[in-house]
Amino acid sequence: MREKQVVNTALTEAERRLRSLSPERLLVASDFLAYLQEREENEATAELLSIPGFEAAFRRAVEQADRGDVVRWR
Repeated sequence: MREKQVVNTALTEAERRLRSLSPERLLVASDFLAYLQEREENEATAELLSIPGFEAAFRRAVEQADRGDVVRWR
């Protein structure tokens, strides 16, 4: 519960700050946020690819899905 409160507070503060920026600075902030998001996604991808056998298993799963060889769960 505490983490959710911290996140909500941070989001509220970030929104307040963003709304006070000039249009030019807002674009810079948006670009920086996109950069941070991309870094986080790349780190997650690198972590997955470091798992032995993950890449081959993922490829097999994609091939199975492409063939329609899936299990309906609902």
